[in-house]
Amino acid sequence: MTYTSAPHILVLETKGLGDRSYIAHDGDHALVVDPPRDFDRIERLLAEHGLTVSHVAETHIHNDYVTGGLELARRHGAIYVVPGDVDLAYLGQDGVVPVRDGDTFRVGSFDVAVVHTPGHTPHHVSFAVSRDGHPGAVFTGGSLLYGTVGRPDLVAPDLTEKQAHDQWHSAHRLVERLDEETAIYPTHGFGSFCSSIQTEGVQTNIGQEKGINPALTQREEDFVEVLLAGLDVFPAYYAHMGPTNAAGPADVDLSLPVLAEPAELRRRIDAGEWIVDLRSREMFAAGHVAGSVNFDLDGPFINYLAWMIPWGTPVTLLGATTEQIEAAQRELVRVGIDRPAAQAVGGPVFWMEDGEQPKTIRRVTFDGLKAEWDVEHAGVVLDTRQILEWEAGHVAGATFMPFYDVHDRMGELPRTEPVYVYCGSGYRASAVVSMLHHHGFENAVHVDDDFGNAAKAGFAIVSEEAPSREPGWTWLASRAVVRSAGERVRETAG
Repeated sequence: MTYTSAPHILVLETKGLGDRSYIAHDGDHALVVDPPRDFDRIERLLAEHGLTVSHVAETHIHNDYVTGGLELARRHGAIYVVPGDVDLAYLGQDGVVPVRDGDTFRVGSFDVAVVHTPGHTPHHVSFAVSRDGHPGAVFTGGSLLYGTVGRPDLVAPDLTEKQAHDQWHSAHRLVERLDEETAIYPTHGFGSFCSSIQTEGVQTNIGQEKGINPALTQREEDFVEVLLAGLDVFPAYYAHMGPTNAAGPADVDLSLPVLAEPAELRRRIDAGEWIVDLRSREMFAAGHVAGSVNFDLDGPFINYLAWMIPWGTPVTLLGATTEQIEAAQRELVRVGIDRPAAQAVGGPVFWMEDGEQPKTIRRVTFDGLKAEWDVEHAGVVLDTRQILEWEAGHVAGATFMPFYDVHDRMGELPRTEPVYVYCGSGYRASAVVSMLHHHGFENAVHVDDDFGNAAKAGFAIVSEEAPSREPGWTWLASRAVVRSAGERVRETAG
């Protein structure tokens, strides 16, 4: 079937990372934009629609996931289109074509125009597709998103403010060059930390964004000030994504890892490896293998596991079903953890050696915490949320230790008095408490509750700036904070 109007768009969502990939096609030939590492999902869509992929294109060198673009293009004999003016190890290889502003190429019966849209990265490009003068669509990557833009601070501290200005200009460049009916298809903004704020919606176009996107409704200086003020810490694993993508990611093996027997699990735990229990936090708290850590697969699993784990630590997966193991393995390869060390399925009774007893974790609500605190008033209440969450409001008297800092700051916590750990919903707190128990802090208590219930329980909620950076803290490489209009204070990691 050949389409006679604008190119047809297929959307592939990677919910764990909050990203989307796209296939633009005319019924026969296809352009794949920003494909995921596990591109067999793309291949299934291509086969389902009877499409031949002729081009695979990257809007930018991604910071939040490892791309499957290079390997997908190789496997299908497609042209691999990459942004120009960026150092890539595979430039010069057959089929790899760098593009710059004003370049065009043809995919089947439709045209693709390259627009340089720096701001998320300096080399970022967008791809505008059209056919026979129809407005078509534009793939904007991390540039113009739904109601916002991609964050400008992922490249280098000294480029952050310039990148913010570039985002404003890039948004206006797209508006100037494209028809108002042009549909916008961004890669980020659906849960990805690459977005400056999280967005909602399933579709938008240039005309709609002109009326709602701050990059198009605010003065440049006002836009930059607000954008910089809203930046919070981004995941530590981002530091590994760009270099991996620039080097050219290899293909991955998605077959099941080797099975680990109970003695092998114990050996790996004792060696300091991470044995990751994928079950719900309720099931984990009720009984788990001593030394294992909990990252519920039904939540934002990969974002927080990859953020918190000391990079390079071997991972073994424990799941209630084989399907859980397979799903978790896919999420791991998307961020460059290519092969779990081992896996096991079932439950604690299958994972423990003879005579070993399951461990439990005490859980309380904010009501329960308040009742204990009023009587004992002992221990530490630990807020493990991110900086902007803390500054917006936290329990009076709580200690601020973001979840990504806990591993390096455990020495600051008591081992005899209770350590009550809370976050926004209970998910991050569960991961933190399990990690603390892994390191012998059996006094850690999981406050498994929504933060909104803290005030209802009777806790005073206060707002204040996050504490000053102390030695050993892992802060954002670049964070611009607006103290007052016109006064910017840049905090940079040493």
